[in-house]
Amino acid sequence: VQLQASGGGVVQAGESLRLSCAASGRTLRGVAVGWFRQAPGKEREFVGASTRTGGGTVFSNSVKGRFTISRDNAKNTVYLQMNSLKPEDTAVYYCALINGRGCYRDYGSYDFWGQGTLVTVSS
Repeated sequence: VQLQASGGGVVQAGESLRLSCAASGRTLRGVAVGWFRQAPGKEREFVGASTRTGGGTVFSNSVKGRFTISRDNAKNTVYLQMNSLKPEDTAVYYCALINGRGCYRDYGSYDFWGQGTLVTVSS
């Protein structure tokens, strides 16, 4: 299984970005896909996840209301739409999947990780 995260870049505060997580080697149907981020000098933190059924999402309080997650099953891709970006959203963003059951917010529940894509938000 390989996950390819892309779509990062440099934006100004208030702008939007959409990250993509494309999977190869297995379908994303029926698996939970999460997004995490890691800012310089900080631990990796949970951002949000699309649940196993694909019909639900959960988010951290820091991004709730600004970020959304969607899936395109035909492209085997999950998207993280980030709106109203803030400088504190600056980080490397990673996508990951849980190959079975697990806690969406728990870093250790995820079995496969993408390589990360850098998002920089300037003030």
